[in-house]
This record gives sequence, structure tokens and C-alpha cells, in this order.
Amino acid sequence: MPTVAMIGGGQLARMTHQAAIALGQRLRVLAASADEPAALVTPDVVLGSHDDLDDLRRVAAGAVAVTFDHEGVPTDLLHALVAEGVNVLPPPEALIHAQDKSVMRRRLSEMGLPVPDFVDLDGPDAEATLRDFFARHDGRVVLKAIRGGYDGRGVWMPDDLDDAVAVLTRSVADGTPLLAEARVAMRRELSAMVARSPFGQGAVWPVVETVQRNGQCAVVIAPAPDLSDELATQAQTIALRLANELGVVGVMAVELFETQDGHLSINELAMRPHNSGHWSMDGAVTGQFEQHLRAVLDYPLGDTRARAEVTVMANILGADSAPEMSMDERCHHLMARMPDARVHLYAKGERPERKIGHVNIVGAPGDDVAAVRERAERAAHWMSTAVWTDGWDEHGRE
Repeated sequence: MPTVAMIGGGQLARMTHQAAIALGQRLRVLAASADEPAALVTPDVVLGSHDDLDDLRRVAAGAVAVTFDHEGVPTDLLHALVAEGVNVLPPPEALIHAQDKSVMRRRLSEMGLPVPDFVDLDGPDAEATLRDFFARHDGRVVLKAIRGGYDGRGVWMPDDLDDAVAVLTRSVADGTPLLAEARVAMRRELSAMVARSPFGQGAVWPVVETVQRNGQCAVVIAPAPDLSDELATQAQTIALRLANELGVVGVMAVELFETQDGHLSINELAMRPHNSGHWSMDGAVTGQFEQHLRAVLDYPLGDTRARAEVTVMANILGADSAPEMSMDERCHHLMARMPDARVHLYAKGERPERKIGHVNIVGAPGDDVAAVRERAERAAHWMSTAVWTDGWDEHGRE
């Protein structure tokens, strides 16, 4: 059976390894340290840096494909691997659209796809450009780092022009190129997950709603409640078109805004398994991690139908201070109270706001979306804090 190499040893690689076991495949990971989540479970680990070409060569040796747990690998190194005959998937020509927001915005605009108005803030006239853009949009502007931002990092929502100029000044001093975008009047955030194989087969999951807190995903509701068939089809069509025209291989998340006036606007792309697809591990016929492996191996893609009318994923985040109760005991009590809760832990140390796991609740026929969401969030909060949001006493005391 083939070996797939994944660059990065985080939780996405860990969960991809789980899928590889079921398929009889071997997942080799490039991890920065032996205690990273994936390095703890896979026997085939290369310790090294994604910024080092020799380390990338070591992890790629003998693998049928090289893919990613994150998008941080310098594109020039990936082009060097491709020149040496390494099968890099997605290829660097596609991956750059998930690495560089400016490249992505310009390409999507050329394709005629719905994106917010934007402008690059570089060169000696950056401040003048920002002032003009700020005025044109009545101050409703978002500033973003062109590269490297995620989970709310590298994103600024300035209160006024002085605040915006201060962000730009600091970023110039730090060597962090920015772009400015018009702030979208949105109803909610959505995600359309798609997979594409080298053969050209594509498959999309139901469009989901993502709930953000403090700049990072907290809850995913699948399928997105009360989403019209028209908008759902439009989102899936956009995802399939992007995967095809950009040459994506593997899983891709297209993060979208549903606007107040009932339209879609593309926010970002992620060319790897994604937090908004974790629900599929328990709530879809084929989960995103198995599908990613199928795609990079050019296997026929799996069925993406939802198994239930509603599945809710809630992230388990590190509490402000780690509870005295061990994670093992918290898991014990959750299983006793909610035997249908599907818990996925990442073997990561507990730090405030750090993603350390997630919980999936797959609804039963006729279940109310709000009730399923409340249970998923209650379970995740318990795993984070050892406190039940409804005041329940796990030991049955009065």
C-alpha cells in the first residue's frame, strides 16, 4: 500500500493518520518535534522544519504524494520538489491562493467571483491608498496580513482612520504586507467544503454555517440551517469551479459570507482538511480526512451526503486556567451523561483559547437544530472547563 507524506504534525495530520489506518495506508509526517499530535501516533515521523528543503526531501522520499497539514511551506521550496519529480498535492500553483490573500483576491476577481472590494497596501503610497480606500467605504474597512494570518491573527478591524493608519505603520515596521478590504454587511459565515482528484472528479459536502468567537471558529452547524437551495447550490458551484480552475487536489474549504441582502461573498480559501469539515467525521458518509487521502491518491471519491438532518461540531478550547480535574476524568463524565457525544482529542497541552479537541453531536430524526447545538456546546464547554453550563452535578449531589 502507498505512503502519503504530510507536511506538518498537528491535529489535522493526526486525524488524517486515523483515516489512513482504516484504508491500510501509511501516513508519514514532517513534524517539528516528537510531541506534536501526529508524531505521537504515527510510526513514520521525520523530525524537521517545513522551511528546510533537505527536510522536505527526506519526508518526500519514496512517498507517492506530498500534502499538507498547514499552508506555511514556502512556495519556492515546493517548486524545487516538483522539479525533482515529487508529486506535490495540491500543487504550488494552486496552494499560493491559500497562502497569499492578495494573489487569491486578484485571481478570484479575474474569474468574476464575488469578493469584497480590496486594495493592496504596499509601496511608498500605502498610507495615501489606505486613506482613499477608507473614505470610499465610509470607514467600514478590514485590514489583513497578506500572508500567515489565521484564527483571528493578522486581522484588524480599525475603529477609525487613525487606528487604521497606526496598524499600517506597525505592519510596515514589522515587514508584514497588508491589504484592505471593504467590511461585508453579513448575516452569517458559511463554508463550502470540496474535494478534487487528479482525475478531475469533484465532490462537495453540504454547505455549513460557522460561528466565530474571538476570531476563530467555535461551532459548525451542518447543513447550514435555513439556507436556501439557491444559495447552497451557488456556494457548492463556486467551490467546484475554484477547485477545477485553480488545479486543487485534495480537500479545500471555501469560507464565505452570506450578506444581509442574501448574496455570497468569498472570504478565504484553505487547501487542506479544515475545522469547518470536522463535523463530517461522524456526520457524513465520507469524512474529510478519508476524502483527502482518496483525492491525493487519485482514488474514486467517497459519498459526501450527511448522515443526519443536523450535526453540530463544537471546538474544545483551552480554558483561562486548566481545571484540576484531568482530561481523562472529564471525558469519563461526558460519556456517562452524553453517550452519543463523539469526542476527538488532539493530545495538545491546555492553553487559553487553544484548540485541543472537538465534540460532534449527530442529531436524531426530528431533532431541533438549537437543541443539538446547545448539547454540543455544553459538552465542549465541559471538556474545556469541567463546568456544566446548566449547573448539573456530575456526582449527583443536591
